[in-house]
Amino acid sequence: MYFYELHEGDEDVFSDILLVRDDDMDPDEFFELVESVRRSVQDTHANDTLIEAIAVELEREHGFVFVSDNRLTATVNVSTIDEENFLVAIDDGTESPDDPRGADYRAIIAEYDPHGENLKTEDPPD
Repeated sequence: MYFYELHEGDEDVFSDILLVRDDDMDPDEFFELVESVRRSVQDTHANDTLIEAIAVELEREHGFVFVSDNRLTATVNVSTIDEENFLVAIDDGTESPDDPRGADYRAIIAEYDPHGENLKTEDPPD
C-alpha cells in the first residue's frame, strides 16, 4: 500500500486528506493527476472542501481509496492521564449536517494587537 496526502489551507487553518493506493505512483505524476482533477472539479463540486472533491474523484476514477471519517472502525482518545483515555463514539450519521453543534471543528482567526496601535475601526452601518 502506498499513501498520499492532499493539503488545503494555510498555516492558520488547514485540512489534510489521506489517500491509499495499491500501486506506487511517482510524486510528479501524482501532482499532475491532482492538478488535472482539481481543474475539472474546482468550479462544480458539491463537497465541503476542494480536497474532498479531488479525493472523491481520485477514488471514483483513478484507483485511490479516500480515507474519510466514514471509513473509521474505531477512534480512541489517548492521554497520559488514565481518565482521559476512552473510546470515542463514531458519528452514525443521525445528527443533522446543518446542526452546528455536530461540527468536527470550528475556526476563528483574529488579529490581536496588545498595544492597540494597529486596530482597524469601521463606522457602524446606518
